[in-house]
This record gives sequence, C-alpha cells and structure tokens, in this order.
Amino acid sequence: MFDVIIAGCGPTGAMLAAELRLHEVRVLVVESEPEPVPFVRALGLHIRSIELMAMRGLLDRFLERGKQHPTGGFFAAITRPAPEGLDSAHAYVLGIPQPIIDQLLTERAIELGAQVRRGCTVTGFEQDDEGVTVELADGERLRSKYLIGCDGGRSTVRKLLGVGFPGEPARTETLLGEMEVGVPQEEVTAKVTEIRETVKRFGLGTRDGQIYRVVVPDLEVSERKKPPTLEDFKQRLRAIAGTDFGVHSPRFLSRFGDATRLAEHYRVGRVLLAGDAAHIHPPTGGQGLNLGVQDAFNLGWKLAAQIGGRAPETLLDTYEAERRPVAAEVLNNTRAQMELLSTEPGPQAVRKLLTELMEFDEVNRYLIEKITAIGIRYDFGEGPDLLGRRLRDIDLKQGRLYDRMHRGRGLLLDRTETLSVDGWSDRIDLIADPTAALDVPAALLRPDGHIAWIGENQQDLNDHLSRWFGKPTD
Repeated sequence: MFDVIIAGCGPTGAMLAAELRLHEVRVLVVESEPEPVPFVRALGLHIRSIELMAMRGLLDRFLERGKQHPTGGFFAAITRPAPEGLDSAHAYVLGIPQPIIDQLLTERAIELGAQVRRGCTVTGFEQDDEGVTVELADGERLRSKYLIGCDGGRSTVRKLLGVGFPGEPARTETLLGEMEVGVPQEEVTAKVTEIRETVKRFGLGTRDGQIYRVVVPDLEVSERKKPPTLEDFKQRLRAIAGTDFGVHSPRFLSRFGDATRLAEHYRVGRVLLAGDAAHIHPPTGGQGLNLGVQDAFNLGWKLAAQIGGRAPETLLDTYEAERRPVAAEVLNNTRAQMELLSTEPGPQAVRKLLTELMEFDEVNRYLIEKITAIGIRYDFGEGPDLLGRRLRDIDLKQGRLYDRMHRGRGLLLDRTETLSVDGWSDRIDLIADPTAALDVPAALLRPDGHIAWIGENQQDLNDHLSRWFGKPTD
C-alpha cells in the first residue's frame, strides 16, 4: 500500500512527489505518457518558483540548464523594465524549457525515493474512510491513503471525482509549434519585430538558430481534439505576416485556447487536485506552470503531516483555502491581459492608458509582484504586514536562510535568542541569530517559507506551533 498516488508526472506532480519524499511518505506517480513529452509548452520560472528551488537546494541544477533574463514586460506584453529593489534575492526570470523542468523535478523525486510508472493511466477509483482504491487502464488495482490529481486541464481524476469546473470556454485560439524556417534569422527577427507592434500573440523565436518556436493566432476556435497541420501554420503566417517564412520539418504542432476555468473544490475526502487539474487559463504572463509548482509546494508538507499523524485537524483544509484564491487571481489577471492583447480600438485604448500608468513605480511593482507571485499574502489573521507573506532569502550569521530549509521543515528565526521549539524540534529548526536581516523580533516559517507567526512571547509561539505543526512530543 502506498501513502499517496499521484496521477500525472508533469512539474506539479513531480514537485509534489519530491516534497512528500522529504518526509518519508511512500509515493507512486503514474503518468499516461510512455515517454517524457519533448516539445516546449512553458518557457521558464518566475521569481517565486526560483525561490522554491533555492529553498530545496535545487537551484544550481536549474541555473546550469537555464538562462537568466531581466524581470519585466510580462503583463500583457507591455514592455516596462522591472522597478528597482524587488523583494527577492532572485529577481530575474529563468528561461528554461518545460521538458528540462520536468526532467529535473522528476529526477529529484526519484532520487528521494518516489516510484514513477510511465504508460499508466488512472481510469477509476473508489474512496472510503481508510483510503483510496485506484484502478489503472490495464486493470491493476492499487491502494493508497490519498490520491492527487495532477493530470492536467482535462483531468480524469477531477471528472471521476465529480468536481465542477466552471468558467468560460475558449474565445480565441493560438497555433503553437516547433519547426525549421527557410529564410535567414535576420529576416525573421525584423518581420517579427514589425508584426508584434500590433499583434502581441505572434512570435517566431529560436534558441539554436535552427528550430523555431512558432506562435500565431488562429482564425477561429476549432475542435481541440483536431491537431493543426503545417499548412494551417503557413496560411496563418501568410495572413498575418505576408510570408510563411518557408517553414518546414515540424517537430510538433499543437494549439491552445484561452478557456478559463477553476475547480469548485480542491479536495473531496481523500482525493485532491493540483495544477492544471484545478485551474486553467491563458498562458499570458507565463504563470501556469509556476502556479502548479507552487500548489505542490503548499500541499506537500501539509499532506505529509496528515499522513504522519501530526497534522492539526484543519491543516489539510488550508490547502484549498490558501491556493484556490491565488488561482482565482491568476485567472482574473489573465482575463485582463487577453483583453489588452486584442487589436480592437477599445482594448487598445485601455492598453495605452495602462502603459502610461506603468510609468509609476507603484503600478509597475504591483503588477510584477502579481505575475511573479511574490506579492501573495495568505490570510493568517490580524498582524504585521509580513504575516502570511513569504520571507525572502535573507543573510544570516552563517550563510543564507534558504540554505537552511532544504529538508522541508519549519523554521523559527529568533533574533531575541530567548525562544525555544522544545517539543517540536522533530519538525522545526531553530536559528537564534540577532544579526539576521529581519525587522521583527522572531518569525516562524512554515516549510513553504510563509511566515506563520511574528512576536517574542513563548506561550504565543507555542500556540502557533500547535496550530501549524500539531501537538508537541512529550
């Protein structure tokens, strides 16, 4: 029997598996694709996801395979550089194709002891008070304490669970593919620069000078199950750019729409949803993969505590309470961005006004923090502004904060040198450091880096330790 079966080995499922294995949870990941998908859906990591990788000691692996870019120009492709002094030690975008992200996170999960089975599809399940019986396409039946659906926007787990997925169907559709072109790169660059002055959903770019990622608006929304052809790309390229750039030798051809949907619930009993299984939205701003990885980071330590018998009664419920509103905000900002990408006069007028407003540092900063997820504040009740926010990677007397969080445990950062985590030391690390770059006496960090308590009173701290980490050991 497994503790957790995860359906889907994309970034969300792999991240969740790795997080669970930090706490010795027995994990099986089943993935319907027999081999890793080679084509590029997403292009990189935003600040908060980069911070998460640093928090688990993974960032060097990602930096070796990616390229750092300045932060800015995300919101509806309005070209404004990021304001100075963003609240992060990692204030950049990491350009790294999704297949590499998938590979690195899956390798990490396997290193930590997760089992991964490819070519396996969940076709049914039944849950009871003790666990979930999961049926695979080949008829095999497996037993686990929990089942997590990380199986994408058309999630089988969500459908079988009977969770509603309300929202809006696609109104526009975009062709996406990788292929070679038959004209010089300089010609492609010049034409793309010209077209993107008015058509922001258009692009041809290359990493190696040979294979181009082609993004071009389709004429209308079509049947999503029908893949586009190379001729479809050529027709749309000629219609928009006046040339098809001699495209040939496609590596893959696909399409995506701007449907926007949010699951009514993230949890029903012992079955939970994460990533695209819980929310879909247009890719504007590059938030989708990042949102799913951050779902996994929020859920992993809570589910592990539940399985380990140490979780407070309502801890697992905070996953939906915290992450569903975050997804709703992403859906809203992508709706707004899609309107601003329209070539119609009304949206273009609003776009011009917002472009002017983004000259103000406060507006630009607000939108950057929203897109990169460093502006998130969970509702932990009344308290200082830092309460509920994630803490940046600050300097300590010995090294950096995130270097002390690799094990996925809670952490008390105590500048007063008077507080204790006795009774919780099996779950919480203590750093007594009066020199820490922190403006409060002490802060209790959850394993996901969000501040759960601020103060200097031991009894108040004990109450919050119990709230988030369960009863103390004798």
